[in-house]
Amino acid sequence: MNQKLLHTPEGVRDIYGTEYKKKLVVEDLLHLKLASYGFMEIQTPTFEYFDVFSKETGTTASKDLYKFFDKEGETLVLRPDFTPAIARCAAKYFMESKAPLRFSYIGNTFTNTSNLQGKLKETTEVGAELIGDDSVYADAEMISLVIESLLQCGLVNFQVSVGQVEYFRGICQDAGLDEDTERELRELISVKNLFAAEDLLQSRNVSCEHAKALLKTADMFGGIDFLEEAVNSANNEKSINAIKRLEALYEVLKMYGYEQYVSFDLGMLSKYNYYTGVIFKVYTYGVGDAIVKGGRYDHLLNYFGKEAPAIGFVIQLDDLMEAITRQKIEIKLPEKPEILYYTEEDFESTLLKARELRKAGISVSLEKKS
Repeated sequence: MNQKLLHTPEGVRDIYGTEYKKKLVVEDLLHLKLASYGFMEIQTPTFEYFDVFSKETGTTASKDLYKFFDKEGETLVLRPDFTPAIARCAAKYFMESKAPLRFSYIGNTFTNTSNLQGKLKETTEVGAELIGDDSVYADAEMISLVIESLLQCGLVNFQVSVGQVEYFRGICQDAGLDEDTERELRELISVKNLFAAEDLLQSRNVSCEHAKALLKTADMFGGIDFLEEAVNSANNEKSINAIKRLEALYEVLKMYGYEQYVSFDLGMLSKYNYYTGVIFKVYTYGVGDAIVKGGRYDHLLNYFGKEAPAIGFVIQLDDLMEAITRQKIEIKLPEKPEILYYTEEDFESTLLKARELRKAGISVSLEKKS
């Protein structure tokens, strides 16, 4: 046998033993917290039609999808992202619902990229989506739920960085940028490649005033006080309204008592084009990337035939587990099973004892004496 077949493909890994036990415990803690906010569990397929994640929905680039064909020749993909799948499901089964919908989920996503940078191609995600509420109170509820979920898992040193994509879009519209240029510029600014961003703006003959305002967004982050400066830097209604929304959000978060966990970053620009308003990421020690990502996507469900605003988030469970490990946070594991040894002569009586203990809620492992 070719020994190479015994190894996993690049970008995936086995999880077992104590590590997996801890992951399951954390999953349960997160599930309990989401349920306490009234979120209903939902399960969508591991693979979907390609169109669910196409360019029109503003999700993962086609080159980063695992694609294959069914017997009818339809193009299918392993899900790279839960949000479009939840949106499709909500539009199909809850088309007439006027009341807000609260869904939670857990499962794996798949990204077919060679640019791993230490990341896995298959990751576990726990998330929640609130559909049908466009208020700032819904924004605050989701961010507060994120904070409480992380606290439930023992994490205390983290920061929720909150942005507003409409602030950037307002300046882009004021500058007369087309959609493709805006998308390219957003990608450059999100990775802080300001030299390339400046070259792009010059090649599009963007005025110095607008170019300066767009490049400045990369450095616009801080506490609530800096939002006043951001308002003064904006000369269009969309950007000003975006800042007012953030200020209102902060006031509601103060009611929850979680303002100390929150900062603002107007240079935060997601790779997902479906975000329309507030977006947020959570950072902590021991992990290079955000362990939580989320935001508002008020037009995504329209693509599937249902007009409804929505906001959601996803907890990158593998990254969260890495943070928990590196910060030496203790996870209480279930009691180890009691071991009962048996021989052929006393197997029946030992089995009877094992069954009685199991009925009493005690884990038992039967092992034959050597």
